[in-house]
Amino acid sequence: MSQLLTSRLALLNQPAHHALLGGLRGIERETLRVDGHGHLASSPHPLALGSALTHPQITTDYAETLLEFITPAETDIATTLGKLDSIHRYAYSKLGKELLWSQSMPATLPDEDDIAIAWYGDSNMGMLKHVYRRGLALRYGKAMQCIAGIHYNYSLDEGLWRLLASQETSARPLSAKAYQSDAYLATIRNFRRYSWLLMYLFGASPALQKGFLRGRPHQLETLSDDTLYLPYATSLRMSDLGYQNDAQSGLSPHENCLDSYVAALTKAVNQPYAPYAELGTKRDGEWIQLSTNVLQIENEYYSTIRPKRVIQTGERPIQALCARGVQYIEVRCMDVDPFEPVGISLPAGRFLDAFLLFCALEASPAISPEEGLRHTANFARTVKEGRRPGLLLERGDSELSLQDWGRQLLAQIAPVAALLDARRGDSAHSDALALQAAKLDNPDLTPSAQVLAALGQHGNSFAAFGLAQSERHAAYFRSQPPSAAAAAELDAMASASLAEQASMEAAPRIDFDDYVAAYRASNLCHSSGDCD
Repeated sequence: MSQLLTSRLALLNQPAHHALLGGLRGIERETLRVDGHGHLASSPHPLALGSALTHPQITTDYAETLLEFITPAETDIATTLGKLDSIHRYAYSKLGKELLWSQSMPATLPDEDDIAIAWYGDSNMGMLKHVYRRGLALRYGKAMQCIAGIHYNYSLDEGLWRLLASQETSARPLSAKAYQSDAYLATIRNFRRYSWLLMYLFGASPALQKGFLRGRPHQLETLSDDTLYLPYATSLRMSDLGYQNDAQSGLSPHENCLDSYVAALTKAVNQPYAPYAELGTKRDGEWIQLSTNVLQIENEYYSTIRPKRVIQTGERPIQALCARGVQYIEVRCMDVDPFEPVGISLPAGRFLDAFLLFCALEASPAISPEEGLRHTANFARTVKEGRRPGLLLERGDSELSLQDWGRQLLAQIAPVAALLDARRGDSAHSDALALQAAKLDNPDLTPSAQVLAALGQHGNSFAAFGLAQSERHAAYFRSQPPSAAAAAELDAMASASLAEQASMEAAPRIDFDDYVAAYRASNLCHSSGDCD
């Protein structure tokens, strides 16, 4: 444990400071709509759920059938999960016979031409979102865009950052905004160092349906006629078989400071990429992508974690970061847990809170390019062979077994979990930590191992297991509809969202070509890209 972590824990252990440990957390859960056979649904986004463009809690991600449920930000993960459960129950009350797919890796997919890209209406904003997704189809293929995950949005009380700033001397005086942004970037750097542990503990996609690869080369093994896998994999979703692209292979935004991060992304959205330029932005007069640059927009950068700031109307994400600094972080590497109806358990959420607070409080020096490569290698090794006996990871100039390093990390996180428990007056976070320690002692307890064991009960078929879990979760949600109050609230949101979209479409608008040109020309950020 570093001296910095020790001193910060001592400061925050004072009862007067416990209130600052609250913060906020929200969840975005993605899930495909499928039919009763486990095949991708062919129906449009259900009108009864509202507008995918303007609804604050129910939208779509890439495909028309890829639902995304977004909870409000709450001070306790139990409340967040309660809201997520309520959204699921509401959705099932509107889905008819359709099911929500229980896995991160997709259900049985049709031909690429038959995967409908999400539609958001013909307003300029709706068309911008749709054309962006057309570009994703060109660049990555539609199958990859049907992968689902859990995004965990996390922030700490701004008063906590002010308290830490008041107690710590700095070589250069920082404003409150700058200190907070630096602190979140430091949190992200520690996440890079240790996120392989999350993939071991929570990775739940060791297998996938053979048709998902669309003939791409791979080194997977055959588990059955329709299923491929790796015997020690934890998360094929987060491997190079999931989100990967040659254009982004050289894009590694520096997270040693906010200026460097935003400069790298600003460059990427303005830097032409020859293979995309050959495709152009239009085909037969129709828009096929927003630009021919490395990134169409900054959100195209696929990362396991992002610094974020709530955006204002008409504002781009990087503009918000530049203007007002980092407000929260978005963890994007969590698989959907196929054994949990809402895709994530309460103990997992409690552990994430302790893990992320540890990352925030622990010392976090700048990451050199060489160190960054080691972190990437450790993550890649864990997602493909994390349960391999004796697996070694790189730490500094030496190697250490995943289990030994994992136990050391849990020992460092333990006092952080105890701090959170002291605030609550229970042992919820320490109990969650103990559950994870058991997985290090026994790899068979990991979700990835449990998935492979469950596949064996379904003829080693990913499709059969996924459908069985989807049906089980559907029965759970349908057995108890949403409360009258929750249903009324979401009905009101649906109606309001449809009215808002209709208003946007009825309003006068500029030509879409001009709208895209103005969007692309909008100034993202003035930054030197240097970290002092």
